[in-house]
Amino acid sequence: MTWLVQITYNYLYQFSISWLQLLRRISLILSLTLCLSFIGAIPAMAANSSSGLLKQPAIEITVSLSNAANELKFEPNHLELVAGKRYQLRLNNPSQLKHYFTAKDFADGIWTQKVEASKVEIKGAIHELELKPGAEAEWMFVSLKPGNYSLRCSIPGHTEAGMTGEILVSN
Repeated sequence: MTWLVQITYNYLYQFSISWLQLLRRISLILSLTLCLSFIGAIPAMAANSSSGLLKQPAIEITVSLSNAANELKFEPNHLELVAGKRYQLRLNNPSQLKHYFTAKDFADGIWTQKVEASKVEIKGAIHELELKPGAEAEWMFVSLKPGNYSLRCSIPGHTEAGMTGEILVSN
């Protein structure tokens, strides 16, 4: 009779261990499935919220980097934006010199929809745009973070010569 008890005990012990392993595996699979469903939902939620922004008409702003007289300045050199609005910033360089539109802190506080330059569309984070003589670019973005941001041309000597500006984003 003891051998029967021993066999029964061994069988139940092995069964309970395999049952616990099965439960652990099922709970792991369920946890991973739940996590993956949340990860998949985040881009969908972002797409839904950005689609409302994309339906907003873009406010057009034009900035010239220098002028035909090759003066080192932005025209206009002061931009006033509102957080949460969609903008179409048209940049042009009418001068004979290459210039940069550099506003890193501002660029960190916006959502860039796209940048288009010379019939090439660029998507992703943008911190600086280079415009060669006669070049044009279009920057579609939504301003997100209120603040006062500096604008400059990062070519050596241009900032010091006065090629600076500011971008004010209000609530």
